[in-house]
Amino acid sequence: MKHWITAAFALLGATPALSEAQLVAKFAFNIPGAEELSAIELDPTGTAFTMVTDRGYLLKGELTRNDEVLTGLSVRQMIPLNGEDGRPLREGQTDSEGIAFGPDGQIYISFEGHSRIMAYNQPDGPALPFTRAADFDSFQSNAGLEALATGPDGTIYTIPERSGRFDLPFPVYRYRNDWDVAFTIPRSDSFLVTGADIGPDGKFYLLERDFLGVGFRSRVRRFDMDGANEETLLQTELRTHSNLEGIAVWRDKTGHIRLTMVSDNGQTFGPSTLVEYQLTD
Repeated sequence: MKHWITAAFALLGATPALSEAQLVAKFAFNIPGAEELSAIELDPTGTAFTMVTDRGYLLKGELTRNDEVLTGLSVRQMIPLNGEDGRPLREGQTDSEGIAFGPDGQIYISFEGHSRIMAYNQPDGPALPFTRAADFDSFQSNAGLEALATGPDGTIYTIPERSGRFDLPFPVYRYRNDWDVAFTIPRSDSFLVTGADIGPDGKFYLLERDFLGVGFRSRVRRFDMDGANEETLLQTELRTHSNLEGIAVWRDKTGHIRLTMVSDNGQTFGPSTLVEYQLTD
């Protein structure tokens, strides 16, 4: 088992964004070999995390907090994802983008390059066979399955990064014994899908990014589980944050919902970052 502890972080005080959300923490960190973080899942207490990287690694660890304020993290395990043969995924197969857990603890990972879902009983075990939707073959190059979430009943939801045209909504694919499209989400502005989660309020949360050449804007929208009642909870100015790709939605001890997000910075935009917003309604 390998161990890493965060080398450095910078904590910010609460700063208002939109009226619905307040930034309560932001810090930078470095995990050697795991710079391209693309998804995050948290336990109901907002402490234990599981993250995946673009290069096919799964990380497990804990977040530390002081009076509900996020102050750091420790990584306890870094595990290469395996294929169905039980061997680590080969180069070209490792573009893992989303993570979600079933109610029985099964782990699901979405992949962008060759768009597919892979399931695991154990993070270091072999992948289990999982059915692909025929639509997955029609996705644009390097714009496959970015976002992944599971409902309390184990239903799986996933969304490609792009819909195919600016005037086409994003399809939310659903797996319940077979694939269908649960609902669609309208595209607006130039934002593209990066992450999703189903919150403790039973709502569908969508994280999006807009890359403008010199930096990113981020947006979080919330929907009913049929796509109705769209709300924009957060939309940042350019370069407020870096490339936020993963989102975990949970409820803190005060009863407020929190949005914990992680960046996929690669080697270009500096260290990875975690940011956390608290919803005020």
